[in-house]
Amino acid sequence: MQERYDAAPIEETWQKIWADEQSFKANEASERPKYYLLEMFPYPSGRIHMGHVRNYSIGDVVARFKAMQGFNVLHPMGWDAFGMPAENAAIQHGTHPAKWTFENIANMRVQLKRMGLSYDWGREFATCTPEYYRWEQLIFLQMLDRGLAYKKSSAVNWCPSCLTVLANEQVEEGECWRCSSAVTQKELDQWSFRITDYAQELLDGTYALPGWPESVLTMQRNWIGRSTGCEISFPLEAGNGDIRVFTTRQDTLFGATFMSLAPAHPLMNTLVTDAQRPEMDAFQHKLSLQERDKHVGEESEKEGVFTGSYCINPVSGRRMPIFAANFVLMGYGTGAVMAVPTHDQRDFEFARKYDLPLVVVIQPPGDALQPETMTEAWTGPGVMVNSGVFDGLDNEAAKEAIADTLDKDGIGTRSINYRLRDWGVSRQRYWGTPIPVIYCAACGVVPVPEKDLPVLLPTDIVFTGEGGSPLAQHDSFVHTSCPTCGGAARRETDTFDTFVESSWYFARYACPDFTDGPLDRQRVERWLPVDQYIGGVEHAVMHLLYARFFTKVLRDLGYMKIDEPFTNLLTQGMVCMETKSCEQHGWLYPEEVADDKCSKCGKPALSGRNEKMSKSKKNVVDPDHLIRRFGADTARLFSLFAAPPEKDLEWNEQGVEGCYRFLNRVWRLVYDNLELIRSVPVATSAEGVGRDLRRMTHRTIKKVTEDIDGRFHFNTAIAAIMELVNAIYAFDERIEQASVLREAIEAVIQLLTPFVPHLAEELWSQLGHTERLATGRWPVWEEAALIQDDILIVVQVNGKVRGKVTVPVGLDDDGVRAAALADPNVARFLTDQTVRKVIVIPGRLVNVVVA
Repeated sequence: MQERYDAAPIEETWQKIWADEQSFKANEASERPKYYLLEMFPYPSGRIHMGHVRNYSIGDVVARFKAMQGFNVLHPMGWDAFGMPAENAAIQHGTHPAKWTFENIANMRVQLKRMGLSYDWGREFATCTPEYYRWEQLIFLQMLDRGLAYKKSSAVNWCPSCLTVLANEQVEEGECWRCSSAVTQKELDQWSFRITDYAQELLDGTYALPGWPESVLTMQRNWIGRSTGCEISFPLEAGNGDIRVFTTRQDTLFGATFMSLAPAHPLMNTLVTDAQRPEMDAFQHKLSLQERDKHVGEESEKEGVFTGSYCINPVSGRRMPIFAANFVLMGYGTGAVMAVPTHDQRDFEFARKYDLPLVVVIQPPGDALQPETMTEAWTGPGVMVNSGVFDGLDNEAAKEAIADTLDKDGIGTRSINYRLRDWGVSRQRYWGTPIPVIYCAACGVVPVPEKDLPVLLPTDIVFTGEGGSPLAQHDSFVHTSCPTCGGAARRETDTFDTFVESSWYFARYACPDFTDGPLDRQRVERWLPVDQYIGGVEHAVMHLLYARFFTKVLRDLGYMKIDEPFTNLLTQGMVCMETKSCEQHGWLYPEEVADDKCSKCGKPALSGRNEKMSKSKKNVVDPDHLIRRFGADTARLFSLFAAPPEKDLEWNEQGVEGCYRFLNRVWRLVYDNLELIRSVPVATSAEGVGRDLRRMTHRTIKKVTEDIDGRFHFNTAIAAIMELVNAIYAFDERIEQASVLREAIEAVIQLLTPFVPHLAEELWSQLGHTERLATGRWPVWEEAALIQDDILIVVQVNGKVRGKVTVPVGLDDDGVRAAALADPNVARFLTDQTVRKVIVIPGRLVNVVVA
């Protein structure tokens, strides 16, 4: 055994041993209880960052811990490989997205393996391969057959220069990120998934996931947005129909004085009069040049145009002008809002701007509201006024009474509405899963027959960044024959949103080699649901909600029986670091700063905030550099010790060095005592100070076990191991009680295994063990060893500590009192004093009161 700890050869050796012995291969036939541990799979960007190191180290601790506890662990890794970055790289660097993607996968696989992560690499897959996406296409066809997939017209961000749809993140200050052309809003036919069919089940499920953070569940509940209220009919004055409105505030119906419609409302064209047409066209064109969120936000200016038409308030008979308003969207409710300016702030601002009438229908306690003096809407509770037979009622009671009347009179019905909209999955991009649909002039929309799957993404593509999606310009892909009539037809050239791939990948890990369908139900039922899922809170709504939706779809298609994909969820915090900059060169990398100066120009390096590590601000640490300098175990240990996993971690170079020093201390501890303990058995009992060390050993085993198991208190678990190491160094009877020493040192090595597996395996083998810790047993504490025979009691005289005495556990108060008074350190403070009272707090304290 070398005297000094050298991480590199140790880590290389053990990574090879684990690979050769397939130490982390999940055993399909094992009778041990299963445990499925999964971290959200990465996009193959080409380099791992410290966020990856932290996320995957957290997962690896749990996976290794569970394996050592006797579970049959499934811990897979793969690649979320479709998406925009690959196309961007193709345009910028003249490469092909596939080449760029697979090169990045190869690089990142090497980096992840260098970290010593316990992945079953035999289950690895990339979502951009036909072996994966052919089954996604089949699932789509089955959803299409059941009406869960459909095509509809939707508003999208459109770049008229690139001739492509842009995601919101590709729109920068109203311009295309690529060519800087002004982005417009355009109606396009888009494929959608009917997630709204599962809205109530998705909502109900958030109350049956106790292993999820409440903050994530709250975000999902708000996103689903269930509202109960009434759907009310407002007849058009012209007598040619009505406008349907959903509201949760039917108690304010008598105060509705105008109607606001989404500019894209289907009635808009018939409502706009010839006189108002020019103004309306100009308004709609203005909105088309704005990002949707810019004109519907709470802080945005409320704008609208009068259509020239009116509807009738069904309870007050008021003639209500109908406006197109920028804050109303077709995606919410019915695309129409009954405007009650006295009791809705948005309506109040709009009414004041366009000089529209205000009617108070709910009076708060105190001074009565007067429309002409109001400065803001009253949205609180109160008593009904100006509301006919409902005057005098509390407004909450009036909600029920008015709902009953609307239903009885045929004016409206009680209704439930959801904020959740159907999921638009069409993307006008190349690097994605082709949507398996064919368009035939004679037969219409024709699903690609299952026997013709997969619809392969062509590889002979040239990227210029111009002219829209290259897939739409690929003649041999676009032009095909109709599978129904054999006539000329064209393929769908949209590809799937990449969230589709990540919505079911966790199930495919159970059977990645299955070739008879998307999923092998027997193996899926063997492994699912995922017992512990780990990933960033930024995916709280989209990815996690879509994965829950897909699970329910796959259940209803007969592929699985579970209702929820992830039993427990841990959302880890970010890795943050102080930013540095100089006035001449802007943001600086850490290695560009020396002695608080910019290494490029010598000017002062200015310190900024601690922020999430970001390449744009250069406050990043290269994990490869860190591993080369200190080793993977040190990188893992710091990321786990510096902060609880759910909190942000602030990067600290001194903290990294401290973790490295600790591992050196552990190495030295074994090296210094190796010859003494190698040939002795592990202690089963102890006497004297050996009993104290043995008690601490078992207390540490208990704490570390409980801190890891479901609590994820890795930082306190590591701290407890550090305390045990300190106690071992201070142990004075090493030769006399070598068996106790061996038990303590072996416990340290075993407890460190999930955190620093390479070091632990090496030290374990140096102690003469032939079995691997990776597949070994987790230590179990002995309750008997935790029992403390003696206890230390603090003794005070008039409230000041004057001594400490050791007494047997369970000694009665009289015995404790006598021992305290007999202690020499205490006795000298009692000379010439009268003892008035002796107060005994069992197990803790004695206070002697003297005068």
